[in-house]
Amino acid sequence: MSLPEALSERTLERLSAALGLAVAEDVPLNSPMSPHPVGRLRVLRNDDVKVVTVSLVVAPIGLDSHMIFVFTPPGSAVPHFTLDAVASADYHAMHLDLIPRAELAVNLAYLDACFVPLTTHLEQAWQLDGLSPAAVGPRQRAMMSPWMLVCRAGEEAFAKLGPTVDAYLDHWLDLLDRGVPAVGGDLAERDLANRANLFSPDVDPVWMQVTRLLGEEQAERVRGELLR
Repeated sequence: MSLPEALSERTLERLSAALGLAVAEDVPLNSPMSPHPVGRLRVLRNDDVKVVTVSLVVAPIGLDSHMIFVFTPPGSAVPHFTLDAVASADYHAMHLDLIPRAELAVNLAYLDACFVPLTTHLEQAWQLDGLSPAAVGPRQRAMMSPWMLVCRAGEEAFAKLGPTVDAYLDHWLDLLDRGVPAVGGDLAERDLANRANLFSPDVDPVWMQVTRLLGEEQAERVRGELLR
């Protein structure tokens, strides 16, 4: 099992144990590049939370990608949790974040409760030898949080990021348990709009690559689970 897959599965096991998740969907993902499935789409749920995981492993092109998105209820201000762990032929990569459900600049108590406690963990991660910023532009960054860890890493550095993932997940689970400061506005409407942008092929070029690999029908199936 690769480092990204092991980290993703361990994180999913922690989520399942903490939240009592049940599998709602578990479907293979196929590609013209291989006679065998190249990936797996899973949807897990409890009464409040929806988890979407997408794994894509294609040895001929050096792709080993494992993504987890945990979506809180439409009317909740608790951030979404996300982890994307990847190995390619040239490097490992990670995207780790809590996705804000409200505008941080005008909800200071919310910012302080949900994100400031992550500061030390983010700073410590960037002190690891072998990490470098990933090529994510400001337009795409605007849909995430300033505490997003999005990086490339050597194998040794990537292996040392496990405690950072655990710290982010521990904090997120605590927020889910305790709740967060109240914020104004229509949370459900904002979330739909933000996710439409976050998972838009116009914003994130990875969707063009996914479509080339899986075909439009399967790519839209995956994207649809992330949107709704």
